[in-house]
Amino acid sequence: MKFFIDTANLAQIKEAQELGVLDGVTTNPSLMAKEGITGRNNILKHYVDICNIVDGDVSAEVISTDFKGMIKEGEELAELHEQIVVKVPMIKDGIKAIKYFSDKGIRTNCTLVFSCGQALLAAKAGAAYVSPFIGRLDDISTDGLNLISEIRHIYDNYEFETQILAASVRHTMHVIDCAKIGADVMTGPLSAIEGLLKHPLTDSGLAKFLEDYQKGN
Repeated sequence: MKFFIDTANLAQIKEAQELGVLDGVTTNPSLMAKEGITGRNNILKHYVDICNIVDGDVSAEVISTDFKGMIKEGEELAELHEQIVVKVPMIKDGIKAIKYFSDKGIRTNCTLVFSCGQALLAAKAGAAYVSPFIGRLDDISTDGLNLISEIRHIYDNYEFETQILAASVRHTMHVIDCAKIGADVMTGPLSAIEGLLKHPLTDSGLAKFLEDYQKGN
C-alpha cells in the first residue's frame, strides 16, 4: 500500500519523506489556506515546492466546477510538474473532465467520492485514482471502511486500473484497516503514519536492553 500525506505543510512533508516511506502528497485549497498559502500564483508555486520534496505523485485540485474551467485549470496544473495529478471533484462535469484528461494522457484523482456508483463512474472515465472519504463517512455514522471494501470488490471484478486512494484517514487504525481491505493508497496526517511506529512492548523492550547494557559497562 502506498502512503500519501494529506497536508500542505512543507516541514511535515519533509519529515515524512525523510522517514523513507512516503509515496506522494494530497492537498486541497483548505489545507493550503491553513498554511497561509493564498492567491493563484502562490498556490501554484507551492505545488512545485512540494514536488521538489517528494518523489511520488502530488494531487493538485481544480477550483472550477464547470467543464471548461476544469480543463483550463487542470492543463495548467499538469504543466507545472510531471508528478502532478489533477484532482477533480465527483460531479457530472468532473467526470467529463476526467475522461478528457485521460484521453490526453493527464492523470487524475477523482475526489469527494462517497458511494460505489461514484467510484464506478470515475474508473469508467479513466481516473488514475479515486478518493473515497472514509473519515467523513464515519462522521455521519456510516461505515467508511465498508465503502473501500465494496469498491475493491467492484474494481477487481472488472480489472479496473484505477487505484483506490483511501482519503480522510484520521488515525493509525484507519491505516491498518485500509491495508487489510486492500486499498491501493492511503492519505492522512503525519500522526497516522508515525502511529504505526508505536507499541508499548517495543518501548519497554528497548528500555530493558539499554538498562542491561549499562549494567555491563
